[in-house]
Amino acid sequence: MSDVFNALSSPVRRQILSMLKARDMTAGQIANELDVGKSTLSGHFNVLKAADLVSTRRSGTTITYSLNTSVVEDMLGMVAKIFSRDEEGDADSVSKF
Repeated sequence: MSDVFNALSSPVRRQILSMLKARDMTAGQIANELDVGKSTLSGHFNVLKAADLVSTRRSGTTITYSLNTSVVEDMLGMVAKIFSRDEEGDADSVSKF
């Protein structure tokens, strides 16, 4: 899960995920919307793929990126669990994980 939090630490990667939330996009479409060089964008894609936040589909030379919603849902569930309260109103301790 640390890969996910690392991936989310970058504003550019969060922006990419936000764009992919709306629809699948090619690398070129994403590059057109961001003020980032292609090599830098490639590095961001590598981090997002390593965290399993995006999946790719290749068609010839075109790569289309999709948001991996199951990983996002797992991460949100983990964050909710960290900040949830037990029946007595006390915050769950991290040691319960």
